[in-house]
Amino acid sequence: PQRGKVARLICDVYTPDGKPFEGDPRWILKKVIKEAEDMGYVFEVGPECEFFLFHTDDNGLPTTLSHEKAGYFDLGPSHHEVAPAQHEIDFKYDEALKTADNIMTFKLTVKTIAKRHGLYATFMPKPKYGINGSGMHVNMSLAKDGKNIFADENDPLGLSEDAYHFIAGLMKHAKGM
Repeated sequence: PQRGKVARLICDVYTPDGKPFEGDPRWILKKVIKEAEDMGYVFEVGPECEFFLFHTDDNGLPTTLSHEKAGYFDLGPSHHEVAPAQHEIDFKYDEALKTADNIMTFKLTVKTIAKRHGLYATFMPKPKYGINGSGMHVNMSLAKDGKNIFADENDPLGLSEDAYHFIAGLMKHAKGM
């Protein structure tokens, strides 16, 4: 119901024979986190979720219209982004799987609350031509033995060799991501 109670169910997907489904994004993330843990690493992320709030028409269908004219970092309950009707909510760093689950909950919550107020929330990258699009920056940290392995105070940029290799890996696989 529009204002009824809502439950959240986050689960893993299994094949009929009880094995983890290899196409399940949660299973893939769990597998990678376990590999990192086996090497002594702790991987944490802090996402910055960007979305637009648009009006709906008389039939409740989404439009790309908004009455908002706020600017970048305008005061309000959320960090206003560059484009009109665009917002950003940043999450505190946390364990990667917990954060991934929280992102899914956050998106559902934003969409539900927007709908209750006659608005449409969209996280799509480019819902409207001619204005800035939305993204989701993901700030990442990797620690070993409680130490940030990306930091090196002797490097001109403050980055360790591990950080350079991590960046190179991201760049190599950017297209796939």
